[in-house]
Amino acid sequence: MPELLKLSGVSAGYGPTVVLEGIALALAERSSLAVLGRNGVGKTTLLGTIMGHTTLHGGSLEFRGQSVARLPVYERAKLGMGFVPQGRWIFPSLTVEENLTVAERPGPWTLGRVYELFPRLAERRGNMGNQISGGEQQMLAIGRALMGNPTLLLMDEPMEGLAPIIVDAILLVLQRLIREEALTVVLVEQSARLALQVTEQALVLSRGQVVYSGSSAELLADPERLSKLIGVQ
Repeated sequence: MPELLKLSGVSAGYGPTVVLEGIALALAERSSLAVLGRNGVGKTTLLGTIMGHTTLHGGSLEFRGQSVARLPVYERAKLGMGFVPQGRWIFPSLTVEENLTVAERPGPWTLGRVYELFPRLAERRGNMGNQISGGEQQMLAIGRALMGNPTLLLMDEPMEGLAPIIVDAILLVLQRLIREEALTVVLVEQSARLALQVTEQALVLSRGQVVYSGSSAELLADPERLSKLIGVQ
């Protein structure tokens, strides 16, 4: 498969502060990657760097064979990058439906398809963004990213702070997006086991550097190594 996303020797951070050093990764179309590691190792920074929210200090970043290192966020979105941020970033003064349509771009993902994926959003389409539950806000954040019709979907802790029943629902959606839709998914998730169960590849960061890059299944099958890498008990 052709590479959709390629990072080579990427160093990045915020202003003069360098958080990531020498990051390399390559993702094929329709693949999935779990980004794992302890708190503060640079997982969110990695997603932000791909999307254009950070300062790039070195290295190359290519999307569909084109350098995007100097492109602003909105240009990357136009090329097919979608982002589900930690904290959701829902517009509180817009309705659920307005939150979705504000991000709309032509493609297979339409309002109807998002409502089919998340029936709860259809039921609450007239509610303001601040009048729905945290779980519904997370569904809305995912739905809004899909409305941009991305080929690459970056997801930063989409299951953080959610009730177990909502986590199960989000996991089912994730599995569908990875297995049935023409999407490449990069998932940052605190629960390593959950992330490894739904992805093909894994990247583990420590102090801003890659300490593991390989098969999710192999890492999941080696609890001792997983524990050493990210402190899973």
